[in-house]
Amino acid sequence: MTSSTKERLGQLVREPGLTVVPGAGNALTMRIVEEAGFETAYVSGAAISNLFLGSPDIGLTSLTEVAAHVGAIRDACTIPLIVDADTGFGNAVNTWRTVRVLERAGADSIQLEDQSYPKRCGHFAGKSVVSPAEMVDKIRAAREARADPGLLIVARTDARAEYGLDEACRRALAYHEAGADVLFVEAPQTVDEVEAIARELPGPLVHNVVEGGVTPKIPLARIAELGYSVALFANLPLLAGIRATRDVLAHLRRGSVGPRPEVATWTERQELVRKPWFDELANRFDSDSPVPEVRPAAS
Repeated sequence: MTSSTKERLGQLVREPGLTVVPGAGNALTMRIVEEAGFETAYVSGAAISNLFLGSPDIGLTSLTEVAAHVGAIRDACTIPLIVDADTGFGNAVNTWRTVRVLERAGADSIQLEDQSYPKRCGHFAGKSVVSPAEMVDKIRAAREARADPGLLIVARTDARAEYGLDEACRRALAYHEAGADVLFVEAPQTVDEVEAIARELPGPLVHNVVEGGVTPKIPLARIAELGYSVALFANLPLLAGIRATRDVLAHLRRGSVGPRPEVATWTERQELVRKPWFDELANRFDSDSPVPEVRPAAS
């Protein structure tokens, strides 16, 4: 949004301590994240694909679609945004444009990954990765493209699934040397691997918490002890919304028999979408005075 949000995010990820970062795929969810008091949030590509297209996270969204969502989310909240840019939507030149577009839309940090295009969710089978050299070129292009040097580049590697943890760590180190600000090794499969990543790589580091994914659950206190900077819960709000919506609709389908699951009140809904603020805005620009007629000047 501004250099101030970029500065706030930079401080959060570089200072000691773990920052818990929820994800969202639309502006309304991001309003809830900010309302809950989180200091920063993640614009999830998977959540956009699920919510907007009703499709899995398999690289179906375009840069234009993601940028439109980022812009709407940016207008709806004031906290710093880490934006999932998948593979950069192509090669290094595409990545250069991706960074320009998403930064203008309101990103304070952009995450890029080394998967082959089209990408897949990091916890799906069948992933493949590009060469380390190609990803290094993308990172260099991203650094050159950013208008504000405070925009953080998060480099994610998905090489663990295809080549093992040692190769994933080698790649992450190469991405760090290329200028990535934050490192993210996706989908470690054991607690030992999560600990090894923290030992082998310089910070700041991202640990991704995926319900039902291949990475085991580890207490947040332990993640903090290991020195990770970010614990990412990219789709937890989405999963909560799916379950709550199914439960209330099942109750309605049964003919409203039995206790109904709790839903938001009318007041909660209007406050969340800032209706009082928009009412005040309308009042400030409302005038009963007639608009003076403007006549063309005599020639």
